[in-house]
Parts: sequence; structure tokens; C-alpha cells
Amino acid sequence: MSDNDGGKNGGNDIESLGFEAALQELEGIVERLEQGQGSLDDAIAAYERGAALKQHCQKKLDEARMKVERIRVPEAGAPSETEAFDT
Repeated sequence: MSDNDGGKNGGNDIESLGFEAALQELEGIVERLEQGQGSLDDAIAAYERGAALKQHCQKKLDEARMKVERIRVPEAGAPSETEAFDT
């Protein structure tokens, strides 16, 4: 993972992360930003990556929710329906 690519490849490496890895990196960014150490440019870059990681995590959660929906088998001839998983 390179922080020196100017964000050009940042989206590609984020897309390859699983939910847990993305969340762990996001938590690390939040912790560093809360400490307030480093330059303004570093903080802005970290914030931008954190926003992209947050969006990626939300997408992964949405995909998981869709997978959890059950397909209900209807009576013969009726169209298939999905039933949302109750949380």
C-alpha cells in the first residue's frame, strides 16, 4: 500500500480489501487523525482515504445484506420473491 501515489491507485487497492481489513485501516486512520500529529497535507490525504474506506465498508455491508435475503420458493407458476432477513 503506497501513500505516495497521489490517490491515483487508492481506489483500486481499497476495492481489493475485505470488510475487516478496510475497517481496521479506517480505525487506524481515525486514531491518527484524533491524535492530531503530522502535517495538514497528511491529514487531508488520510481523511480522503478514510472517506473512501468508509464508502467501501458501507458497500460491503450492503452487499452482505443483499446476500442474506432469502429467496422464497413460491407456488407453481408464481414469480420468485425475496424476503428480507429480519435483524
